[in-house]
Amino acid sequence: MERESMEFDVVVVGAGPAGLSTAIRLMQNAQKESKEITVCVVEKGSEVGAHIMSGAVFEPEVLSELFPDWSEMGAPLNTKVVRDEIHVLRSESSTIKVPGVFAPSTMHNEGNYIISLGNLCRWLAEQAEGMGVEIFPGFTAADVLYDENGAVKGIITGDMGVAEDGSQKDSYMPGMELHAKTTVFAEGARGHLGKQLIAKFKLDEGKDTQHFGLGIKELWQVSDEVHEQGLVVHTAGWPLQEHGAAGGSFMYHLEDNQVVVGLITDLGYDNPYLSPFDEFQRLKSHPVFAKVLKGGKRISYGARALNKGGPQCLPKMHFPGGLLIGCDAGTMNGAKIKGSHTAMKSGILAADTIFNQIDEADYGKDLTQFSEAFAASSLQKELHLQRNFSPAQHKWGNILGSAYVFIDINIFKGKLPWTMTDPVPDHATLKPASECKEIHYPKPDGVLSFDKLSSVFLSNTNHEEDQPVHLKLKDSTIPLAQNLPKFAEPAQRYCPAGVYEIVEDESGTKNFQINSQNCVHCKTCDIKDPAQNITWVTPEGAGGPNYPNM
Repeated sequence: MERESMEFDVVVVGAGPAGLSTAIRLMQNAQKESKEITVCVVEKGSEVGAHIMSGAVFEPEVLSELFPDWSEMGAPLNTKVVRDEIHVLRSESSTIKVPGVFAPSTMHNEGNYIISLGNLCRWLAEQAEGMGVEIFPGFTAADVLYDENGAVKGIITGDMGVAEDGSQKDSYMPGMELHAKTTVFAEGARGHLGKQLIAKFKLDEGKDTQHFGLGIKELWQVSDEVHEQGLVVHTAGWPLQEHGAAGGSFMYHLEDNQVVVGLITDLGYDNPYLSPFDEFQRLKSHPVFAKVLKGGKRISYGARALNKGGPQCLPKMHFPGGLLIGCDAGTMNGAKIKGSHTAMKSGILAADTIFNQIDEADYGKDLTQFSEAFAASSLQKELHLQRNFSPAQHKWGNILGSAYVFIDINIFKGKLPWTMTDPVPDHATLKPASECKEIHYPKPDGVLSFDKLSSVFLSNTNHEEDQPVHLKLKDSTIPLAQNLPKFAEPAQRYCPAGVYEIVEDESGTKNFQINSQNCVHCKTCDIKDPAQNITWVTPEGAGGPNYPNM
């Protein structure tokens, strides 16, 4: 198909912290050297920040690299952390509060801020546009463009106005080709183009297996009596530990009497009856959370997968014509439960590498210097320190794993002479349903616990009707013929948005139903499906959640 095309020096896929930091640093370098460069950022959300979701406790040091005077410039870092609490939840009603001296140093948050990452990205986008970066929200990066030598030469944006049967509607508009000397992929965890690039260029060859967690989060408005602005609470143990699963929860007190509460479920769990969504609803009944949330109002809901494998899982991040950065590569610091500042740092390193060669760079150049810059950076040092965090959690569970991490990080400062590995991918950990105890979750009470559909409503999720389903099955028979008898079809439970259902017609025939309209783009199905039969691809631009300040 003949498509219109546009030429840029650099195309960035994704207006998250990594992508926007890349664009900003490129323009800052250009201004210092009095050079003119063209930079474009493509964002699939309806606006910058619409698809951004994170805890988030934020370390400001990397932001200071970009904007030393960020506070005077009005960056939305409004709530400084005043104190930390860590609890081990022993049961649905009891807890042990961990003294700060016994907490891993990575869990101390002095000098950090509780923020909305979506609002920070909106602010970063304003700075980028003010420098001359072109940002295209509502446009998906649907596919990668390659030149005749197999090098990346840009991306194709998604077609608009395509019907579910593949025909062109009256509103049809073909996607555009965006060509660039270097294309930077910063799609977030389990990026759909990043996944393709890793496979095509064998970027993960010789690396440990990447691992993921599913983060589910709600924003609440609470009363003055229970609100403590700047308080950061983390927990481990119940309810996940009750079912042999790992993970942890958080509760952060923002400004304006708002509180965020969430649960991260390690996707390496083995019981196919486990539902991360329902575990989160149970969590809120624990006194640590209930005393704050009761009487409050739930404002927003969202879910997103996150990387947690560690630096031993990082793929090679450069290839002919492009770079893979941020959570698209897996730069999150799992021990800190923070990935925003690390994503931003990877973006700065990418921008400096690109700019240093922009004069002689041509389409398809492999910026191998990025590996050297990354290896010499503070980011590599930070990630190396906590490299054994995730494998220890998988091997020994949250409590014993955290005890090991305390020794590794607090006492030996990450210098123990080994790096643990965890080669079993998350999709391969499920046991047959026949070997597991079925889990019966309580009905939601409408006060602290809620159902999936009312939760998805609060995410403002919407997709244009009559468009191709963006959750692709390689084999449509597998859900009923394979996953249902062996694993009780876990997609019904691991999806936090009610996308997948087993329904029966009047004759009693079972059908596997995909409610793609509900999809919040968390990517869990792409990760956890035991047959690796589901592939998440981009829907029509601007579809998905529309988070106000998550």
